[in-house]
Amino acid sequence: MSTNALQEVRVFAPATVANVACGFDVLGFAIDAPGDEVVARHSDKPGFRITEITGDDGKLPKIPEKNTAGVAALDLLRHLGMSDRGIELEIHKKMPFGSGLGSSAASAVAGVYAVNKLIGEPLAKQQLLPFAMQGEASADGAWHADNVGPSLLGGIVFIRSNQELDIAQLPVPENLWAAVVHPDIEILTKVAREILPTNIPMVNATQQIGNLGGLICGLIQEDYAMIGRSIHDVIAEPRRQKLVPEFYNAKRAAMSNGALGFSISGAGPSVFALCEGEQTAHRAGKAISEVFSKINLENQCYVSPINKEGVHVVDSQ
Repeated sequence: MSTNALQEVRVFAPATVANVACGFDVLGFAIDAPGDEVVARHSDKPGFRITEITGDDGKLPKIPEKNTAGVAALDLLRHLGMSDRGIELEIHKKMPFGSGLGSSAASAVAGVYAVNKLIGEPLAKQQLLPFAMQGEASADGAWHADNVGPSLLGGIVFIRSNQELDIAQLPVPENLWAAVVHPDIEILTKVAREILPTNIPMVNATQQIGNLGGLICGLIQEDYAMIGRSIHDVIAEPRRQKLVPEFYNAKRAAMSNGALGFSISGAGPSVFALCEGEQTAHRAGKAISEVFSKINLENQCYVSPINKEGVHVVDSQ
């Protein structure tokens, strides 16, 4: 392999909304912000190291084997037979932990993508998926691509099989926007999963399948009314809503301000509203934010079109 001209590369991996109401563990989309940045550079010292982590309040380990970005990057280097290559990684966390916005997935994606770029891009973007998945799985033990997939590839991603990592990008209607609001509380994915039912009544399963199919049809046909009728979760949301303060008031606020649909982002506590048009998304986002503010719950609102790019280089030299 020829020596790559790049000496250093900085990449950005975006936050994601997983599940998208009716697509539990099989659907997710990327937004423009927030996200994580990772810098990878060559080093004269052999071996892979994490030299700096910012924005984590000291929570994250610098030991590569215990860090999501480190695990993903190391897995790639071992696969390529390059684990002795001298590479340094900096991780800049720019999104909250336990937010339901795919924080660990963004770090894993950014880590493996940055290293792949630095060493001359031996693998295509989609080929990085299993390595990024290893990174995220090291954080929460789960193996589902509804955060990693869209953070890596961008757009709206459907996962036919998480075990086989059989995924597809869905069409994104041009005027589809998201308002995502993160209230400043933390919900651990483990807790959010423990309250889910182990058995689902046939009537609920059928309804959920119909909504998922309807949402996919709506995206393909750019049918916003169909999208709106389909953004309903009859399995996870009824159980998880109690973890999000003022959930139903926030939902009413979003819908009364023109949102197509509203639900919990991933395991929460972040919530999202899908909207037709930027103005509606800003209006719905503001209304959701005000519901949390009324109970003195600090929150951040992000309004974004669906991010079609996913992880990307922001600077290199």
